[in-house]
Amino acid sequence: MEKQAERKVMKVIEGARYDVPPIWLMRQAGRYLPEYRATRKEAGSFLDLCYTPDFAVEVTLQPIRRFGFDASILFSDILVVPDALGRKVEFVQGEGPKLEPASAGDIARLVDEHSTSEAALEHLEPVFETVRRLRSELPAETTLLGFCGAPWTVATYMIAGHGTPDQAPARLFSYADPDSFSMLIDLLADVSADYLIRQLREGADAVQVFDSWSGVLGERDFGHWCVEPMRRIVDRVRGEVPDARIIGFPKGAGVNYRDYRKATGVDALGLDWSVPMALARELQRQGAVQGNLDPMRLVAGGDALDEGVDEILEGLADGPLIFNLGHGITPQTPIAHVEAMLKRIRG
Repeated sequence: MEKQAERKVMKVIEGARYDVPPIWLMRQAGRYLPEYRATRKEAGSFLDLCYTPDFAVEVTLQPIRRFGFDASILFSDILVVPDALGRKVEFVQGEGPKLEPASAGDIARLVDEHSTSEAALEHLEPVFETVRRLRSELPAETTLLGFCGAPWTVATYMIAGHGTPDQAPARLFSYADPDSFSMLIDLLADVSADYLIRQLREGADAVQVFDSWSGVLGERDFGHWCVEPMRRIVDRVRGEVPDARIIGFPKGAGVNYRDYRKATGVDALGLDWSVPMALARELQRQGAVQGNLDPMRLVAGGDALDEGVDEILEGLADGPLIFNLGHGITPQTPIAHVEAMLKRIRG
């Protein structure tokens, strides 16, 4: 009988350790790759790229073909969820995402219109087709990751209508009208959970939840707007898919990382590059960690890259580690530096 291919990322999430840790990179299908830029141009708009399975499958597979990463992450965007809820979303070249800012009245209407996730999930059917096709086309040993944005992070874009340096519009809204903001967070948590459940059922091995803006919150608000919604998502997902594996990435959480795994129920923690090695080791004693090379070291290359890679390998090699960046790979990253990083890790 042929031996089943080992998906190392999944094994690490479950607590295994490897002498050579598995690796993938956030935003590994992106503008640093010429083949991605060519496909992006052919697709037209960014949302067309996300919603057209032929294109989404192709760009998801591109970094696997080139680098042989141990995991592939579904190509999509965290803002497909508000788009599926009927909020207009567009991506403006050189400016990023633009949405119509949501008012308290808008939130009340959204909650009323989406008492179930059925309509939103129907809108997201092309994403599920992409997941199905990826699972059949990926190498057997490659973990397939699905994902979504965390409610707090998605809400910040819905309230402001765009990204801001410190997400002041969402913070202000949460203080001025906490009831409406709670309604939005709860809606996003429920729809996101159902979205993840479908991704898992269609072939994703595990899912990651990106809370890219958790670092702008104080301790109490972090618990209220990041931890509690994440626990709601985990509970709902596990209620439908009991063996679901979930990676939480509360970027910038600082010391709030300490209780995040236990409080939310996630299996693995994605660490950003600002997490001190002593804290990373402490968190690794609780279970798998993922990260946390500064993306700018990968851009710089040379000694800066080598030192960053070595520090992570030396500091976290004794426990369950998925090597990754501390945030997404940037467009200016030289491909040769990615190749050098892989060579240093894999030998």
